[in-house]
Amino acid sequence: MADHITSDEAAAIAARYGAAEGEFGHWNAILATMLAHRSVRAFTNQPLPQGTVETLVAAAQSAATSSNMQTWSVVAVTDAATRAKFAEWTGNQRQVNEAPLVIVWLADISRAERMGEARGQMMETLPYTEIAITAIIDAALASQNAALAAESMGLGTCYLGSLRNQPEQVAAILGLPKGCFAVFGLCVGHPDPARPSPIRPRLPQSVVLYHERYDASHEAEGIALYDARFTEHQRSVGLPQSGWVSRVMDRMGRMRGLSGRETMKAALAALGFPLD
Repeated sequence: MADHITSDEAAAIAARYGAAEGEFGHWNAILATMLAHRSVRAFTNQPLPQGTVETLVAAAQSAATSSNMQTWSVVAVTDAATRAKFAEWTGNQRQVNEAPLVIVWLADISRAERMGEARGQMMETLPYTEIAITAIIDAALASQNAALAAESMGLGTCYLGSLRNQPEQVAAILGLPKGCFAVFGLCVGHPDPARPSPIRPRLPQSVVLYHERYDASHEAEGIALYDARFTEHQRSVGLPQSGWVSRVMDRMGRMRGLSGRETMKAALAALGFPLD
């Protein structure tokens, strides 16, 4: 562990925030990997090393899990036809077809249901919203461990939340039982060096970090600063310069931003999550 931030480390921090940000007292290889994260949307056709899936799942299973209930599972998808369907359902995102692996992360209470049935035990809590929340959190924690592990191996990743555009179709193609819900996918592969993915700047810590009590009284200045940084990032990578605030307004201020997911509650009920 280094006691002082080097120029390379300072550059990594600046890349993450779009500028120098805060004082960081520690640095190591894990932090470097974390700050270098980017969503990779261009992959080569190089196959993954043997045992990659098992390694990533081992990393995932090393994440925290609520009360050790382990209410998540994964389906590792390499079949080109299935990935093509995923791409169709997610707006024809090219990385879904290019990545040799899509790991689908499941909130999975079906295993507990089967365990109860085998023992004649009514699983009284499973229909409740709290159980669904913990299962979704478990899947998210596990997946982030796997993503970090993949990036430490020189692989690239891209989350695929748009699988929730068609939750029942995804469940059908994967043969999911009731009590299994695909929370998101994770594309994994070798990044294409000819089509590099940039690091997106994040909000300044002044907007997201509070000490002792929540205090949003100064967030407007930080958001304005970030909006300018994000607009410059869009310009630097050749994207329309709409800014971050406009992005939030469009995504959260209009129903079209849900991409059809306004029916999610009904879909979850149909998939065995009644959310009582």
